[in-house]
Amino acid sequence: MDLGPGEEELITSVELMFVDLGPDPSVPTSFRFDDNDGPGGNDPVIVGGNLMANSMYSFNLMLTNGTTSPPEDITAEVREESNEHQVFYSASDSNISISYSDMDNEGRPLGLQGILTTGDASEGTLSVVLRHEPDKDASGVADGDISNAGGETDVEVTFPINIL
Repeated sequence: MDLGPGEEELITSVELMFVDLGPDPSVPTSFRFDDNDGPGGNDPVIVGGNLMANSMYSFNLMLTNGTTSPPEDITAEVREESNEHQVFYSASDSNISISYSDMDNEGRPLGLQGILTTGDASEGTLSVVLRHEPDKDASGVADGDISNAGGETDVEVTFPINIL
């Protein structure tokens, strides 16, 4: 799907898959957002999860438009248009830090892959925001600070998270 200038992607499913990088890797953990009928209509289903305290996880973000048949892989489109997108992560009331593992064509953060490090046990939320055409050169944006990013929000999801 080729989007023209200013057109945003329709994203009905967001999956954040975590893989423990410790010496005893566990089964991957998945957080999911599903809004199969798109904006309006039925409320989305949001399922967060549990991560172990004082651990390190790699993660992958997968984005899908489920209103088409077959469902459209928006992740591939965001990767292809990496200079025009960035994913921002923020946690509230939970002991986690996040770093980017993937970059756009100019060496700036993209955010479809990264490393999440947990601290002591806590519970809170983890927000995921995909911005279209952010100002990637603005102050703090390369470090994941959304406050100066600008651009348009393609999708924003807040997951409940427990650090055990």
